[in-house]
This record gives sequence, structure tokens and C-alpha cells, in this order.
Amino acid sequence: MSFDDLHAPALPGAGRHHHVRSPARLFVLSFAALIAAGTLGFRVLPGIYTHDGLGWVDSLFMATSAVCVTGLSLLDAGRDLTFAGQLWLGLLIQLGGLGILTLTTLAVARLGRVSLSVEEAGGGGPVPLRYVDERALLRTVVSVTLALESVGAAALWLDWRGTLGGGGAVWPAVFHAVSAFCNAGFSLFSDSLLSWRTSPLTLGVVMLLVVLGGVGFVVMEDVRARVTGRAPRLSVHTRLVLVTTVTLLAVGWIHYLVFEWSHELAPLPVLHKVTNALFMSVTARTAGFNTVDYAHVSNPTLFFTIILMIVGGSPGSTAGGLKTTTFATLLLAFWARVRGEKDVTAFHRSIPPETVARAAGLAVGGLMLLGSAVFLLMVTEAPVAGYRDRVHFLDVVFEAHSAFGTVGLSTGVTTGITPTGRVVLAFLMFVGRVGPVALVASMISAAGRRKVPYRLAREDVIIG
Repeated sequence: MSFDDLHAPALPGAGRHHHVRSPARLFVLSFAALIAAGTLGFRVLPGIYTHDGLGWVDSLFMATSAVCVTGLSLLDAGRDLTFAGQLWLGLLIQLGGLGILTLTTLAVARLGRVSLSVEEAGGGGPVPLRYVDERALLRTVVSVTLALESVGAAALWLDWRGTLGGGGAVWPAVFHAVSAFCNAGFSLFSDSLLSWRTSPLTLGVVMLLVVLGGVGFVVMEDVRARVTGRAPRLSVHTRLVLVTTVTLLAVGWIHYLVFEWSHELAPLPVLHKVTNALFMSVTARTAGFNTVDYAHVSNPTLFFTIILMIVGGSPGSTAGGLKTTTFATLLLAFWARVRGEKDVTAFHRSIPPETVARAAGLAVGGLMLLGSAVFLLMVTEAPVAGYRDRVHFLDVVFEAHSAFGTVGLSTGVTTGITPTGRVVLAFLMFVGRVGPVALVASMISAAGRRKVPYRLAREDVIIG
């Protein structure tokens, strides 16, 4: 599949054939097809459950959560699935994660080549991933993914073999390494990683895999190009991702230390309080593993976690959300307007107005979708919770944001959601995973079409 059409204007007469073959639609359809296969597998494959199997709606929910690397679950994977069932779940996570990495990385690579303007050629700086051809890029993405997961699995096995045994630790280590790098958050342990919260090695390995999967291959390759001398400097995209990621991790770390120090982290020694607060900050932005019970954390923690889930990870990664670059671009645009500056700048470069407009459109569209989904869940879950249950309202809001950000954190209400509500959450997971990529691709494609040589007369409106 080529991404050339992503920026090519629609030719006269191309019509229906052009739209069917557009990369944005192929991206969406490929994930829809994988979810359909996953649903069918959860429904009809023999010997994957230790009890009665799931119905169609629940199978759809689980397949969507796995393929979209979310982590919300209606069953205990370690208890309710046989080894064959866990293999099926792990396969869907791996295919979903690789699909996201390869397709989005190719799209960003194509973006970089198309945007190589005269200004950039004259010294404006590198465009991400213009240094490798697409076939080599695909091979590198897959090989680096498998290599990082293998190293992570080996490290987890070393830490878990004393408790689970040499043979018993192999599969859990492999599964959790894949789940961590793909930012899925599925665990074979009933309490996620709560039992391992006093193990710095386990938390460190999982955090490293989550962060690497969350910054994306675009950034990793750009850093490698800079280190090996193939690039004169890091691109603005990479700098923005790294600075925003570190800032969000640091702010989240401090927040969780302050608000959970004497709360959920209270039973832990000081060192483990510090490491677990950092773990909470890392996983809140789309990983979904937990070392605390989110049903008992403070309201400020729930609210701040919702914000982190909305932001999510970075473009070209396995993470979901609106993305760090969208968040950073909007903050930079706000700061530029406050200072009365026309251009939005970062690291001594100006960000194109079209990019700022896409960031604003993506944020508005995502928040409108989230608001609509939360309203639907208020309607579908009212008969269960009662109209006066304000606590359940916060749980449902948290669950909706977790689904859209493909995070997987939950206050424990997932299994209590009605079948209709589960369909809504599955839709949120799907749109949260493929929606931002497809929407931005559509914006770029629309901008590349032939424009009429005139514009309507301008008339201002009052803002604020």
C-alpha cells in the first residue's frame, strides 16, 4: 500500500475508485477487518475459555480493546482465558500495535518528503524519516519492535523467575512486554501489576517499554539519525515530542506524589512511593497498567488522569489520545496570541498555519465526540446507577476518556456497563485509535485538492 495518494489531489473521473483506495480509508478498514476477525475468534474458537465463552457484544468489546491496544477488559485474562485464549489476545495486541506503528510511521514519512520545501532545503532543518526508503523503514519498524519486546521480556523474566519459576515466568514476561510496548495495558495478573509495585526492575522495564512505544518510531529514528550523524539536528517534531513528553511525565509525577502520598501510596516506603508515582504518570497516558486501585484514588487524581488520557502519546506511536504534538501546538498557539505574535514558533522555527489549524480541528472534533459519548453513556447507564448517583457519573466519565485515549485504566465499572454502553465504549476505542490519523489524512488530502481562484469577502466576528 502506498501513501502517495495521501497528498495527491483527486483526479477528474477518479470518483468512487479513488475514495475506496485512499490510505485513510484503507487504514480504517484494515483495523475494522482485524477487529472483525478478533470478534469472530473470541466467539467461535474452541478451547480458549476456562468457562462459558463471551457473547457477540462482549467479543466485539474485547477484540476492539485488544486491536486498538486499549486494555479495558470484561474478563480476567489470566483466570478466564486458557493459554490458547491468551495467545489469541496477545496476537491481536501485537498485530494491532504493529499495524499502528507501520501505517502511521509510513504516513509521517510520506508527510516529511512532501513537505520538503525550498526553505527546508536551504537549511531549514531535517524532516522526520526522510533518510530511509519505505521498505527499509517497514523492516526496521518490525525488527526494532520485536527486539525491544524481546529485551523487555528477558528483563521481566529475570525479575519474575524467583516467584513464578523459570518456566512459569516465560509466557507472562513475553505477554507483558508486548502489552507494554504496544501500550495495551492488558495483564495476566488479576490485579494488573499491583503485586509487583515494590519491584523497581518490573516497574522500570514496563515504564521504559511504554515510553518508547509512546514516543513512536518517528522520534526514535530521528534521534538515531542525529546520533549517527545522518541528520544535522533533531527535527522540531522530535524536539516537541521529547520536551512535551518529559514535561507531562514530570508534572504527573509531582501531582501523584502530592495527592496520593498519604492516600493510595501511604502504605509504601518512600522509595516505592516515588517509583509508583512515576509509574502512574507514565501509564496514565495510554498504557493502562496500574499499581494502585483507581476506584480509591482521590478526585484530583481522577481528574488529572483524565487530562493525561486526553493528551495521550505521540504521532507514529502505539499510544492513543489527541497526541502530545497537538497539545503542544495548541499551547504554543495560545501563547503566540497572548503575546500578539502572528506566527506560532517552536525552537526558532515557525509552525505552518495549516498545522495549527489541523491541531485545533482535531482537538475540537475529539472533545465533541467525547462529550457526545459521555452523554450517551449517561443515558444507557442511568437505569443501572440511578439518576442521583453522581459517583457513578465520574466513573463513567473516566471510563469514556480511558476508551477514547486507548488507555485501559478503570475504576472497576467495566464489567457493570450495559451491553449498549459497551458498544459505545467499543466505538470510542475504535475512533480514538484510527480517528485522529484518518482525520488528519483527510485534512491534508482536502488541502491538496485544486482550489478555486477566489475567496469570499471577509467579515470579522467578535471573539471573547
